[in-house]
Amino acid sequence: MAALCALIGRLLTVLSSMPDAFTPSDMPMKVVCFAGYSGSGKTHLIERLIPVFKARGLRVSVAKHAHHKFDLDHPGKDSFRHREAGAFEVVVASGRRLALMREFERETQLSVRDLIAELDHRVDWVFVEGFKHADLLKIEVWRAACGEPPRYINDEFMAAMATDSPGELSVLPSYPLLDLNATEAVAAWLLENQDRFEYDSSPNLKLSLTDAC
Repeated sequence: MAALCALIGRLLTVLSSMPDAFTPSDMPMKVVCFAGYSGSGKTHLIERLIPVFKARGLRVSVAKHAHHKFDLDHPGKDSFRHREAGAFEVVVASGRRLALMREFERETQLSVRDLIAELDHRVDWVFVEGFKHADLLKIEVWRAACGEPPRYINDEFMAAMATDSPGELSVLPSYPLLDLNATEAVAAWLLENQDRFEYDSSPNLKLSLTDAC
């Protein structure tokens, strides 16, 4: 028995020293939504923030609203042929990447919480682009050059505004104004206030297969 316990102990030591492909964070997942007009710079801001967070050892996932005609697959590929044949889902994976494509058999409107439910829950942050009506804390991305007024001053879920033209605001919001071009400062503000962005999945109603068909 003693020899068996010693062997188990050595095995556990070896296993614990093996690198984990995805070590989960000890902190709850955070979610922030970036909302604004088309051309306001939402994608560019997210694109700049991701490497800043990654440099701090944080994993970031992105959830984005898209038009109904979008497609990531290409005609002639095996996965495309499987979809064309009528597969409800096609999952493709390599040693570096995984992609899941799901074909809804009727028009289906997914909420942002439906999308978040599909993500790996072990990530540190989820950046949401679009979904301006979601019940998630948001940063409005606003540029006077867009020629449109701010949209979310009265949104109860608005946490801050990232803008390059604060002097053009006719009404100053009650929430913080962030410099749209100061990526490090925006990242620092998010990390300083990260507790506010902890995700509560309790309202999430995941789509069942019946709902999606």
